[in-house]
Amino acid sequence: MTDIFREVEEEIRTERYAKLWAKYGKYVIGAAVALVVATAGTVAWRDHERKERAAESERYAAGMMLIAENKIPEAADAFAALAKDAGGDYGALARLEEAGMRAQAGDAAGAQRAYDELANDSSAKRSLRDLAVLLSVMHDLDKVDPAEGRARLKPLLADDNPWRFSAREATALLAMRVGDIAGAKEAYKAVADDQNAPPALRARATEMLASLGP
Repeated sequence: MTDIFREVEEEIRTERYAKLWAKYGKYVIGAAVALVVATAGTVAWRDHERKERAAESERYAAGMMLIAENKIPEAADAFAALAKDAGGDYGALARLEEAGMRAQAGDAAGAQRAYDELANDSSAKRSLRDLAVLLSVMHDLDKVDPAEGRARLKPLLADDNPWRFSAREATALLAMRVGDIAGAKEAYKAVADDQNAPPALRARATEMLASLGP
């Protein structure tokens, strides 16, 4: 289960960092140019907003540096503080990083709490909330009540949900826990037959289908 969790985490990490850079990179590299504004008050507000975002990006980078230095508990605390103070995507991504670091440090309860906080944060983007649900279930895949886990994952199975492939795989694993081989095969087949699924997930789903038999 650890390998599956790590692979999902690695697959989403590049995508979410790319989105983060696309949205906030202008603050990080200092290349933002203010638009013409009508009043001095508007100019002041825009400058304040830019500085707030730049400060958040610096704190996020500092947390990543702690990870690079293998200071995992410190990184978790830093991201927790940023998640508490920041809004928008930075706050949500900081919460995801906090959860990942707490899991890596062996604080399973802390990781679960962080995932659940984001999943229940109505101010966060739906895609990030759904990601938190997925990781929350997968983090606790061996212990979560299978029926509860499958119920939580059900909204993520929609054809337009970006996490549907991993959610289907997790659903299959939960089905196997209760001996629902037919349900597991159905979920694996949905991944294996989908040309849009990541190659690694399709290959694993195909292998699992073969191992489950006709």
